[in-house]
Amino acid sequence: MTAAPRRTKLHAIAHGRSGDKGNRLNVNVIAYDSRHWPVLVEQVTAERVAALFAHRGVTEVRRYELPGLAALNFVIEDALEGGVNSSLGVDTHGKCLSYLVLGLDVQVPVDMGDGALPPLALQNAR
Repeated sequence: MTAAPRRTKLHAIAHGRSGDKGNRLNVNVIAYDSRHWPVLVEQVTAERVAALFAHRGVTEVRRYELPGLAALNFVIEDALEGGVNSSLGVDTHGKCLSYLVLGLDVQVPVDMGDGALPPLALQNAR
């Protein structure tokens, strides 16, 4: 019998890195455990990331899959209000914007084995 999936925040199963080049934001999402790679591929889509950044005027999101690293790389165009040299934003490099992606809700199967999903108390502590 298969248990129902549990909804959690993406940061419970993955971490992220981000950076910039001009007005282009780069966000990486890396699974803590490679068993969660299928969850990332299925649920962390370019369309969902584009919707997260729509308020910033994003014009395009491209997703690159890195299965050997259990990671996704998103290249997000026009997300930094013109870039470091022209934006008056607080985070002109976009260093904290990976947290926006890590706040996505995902459905994680609970039958992926021991340690597949951290206990709820740990998830809430992150």
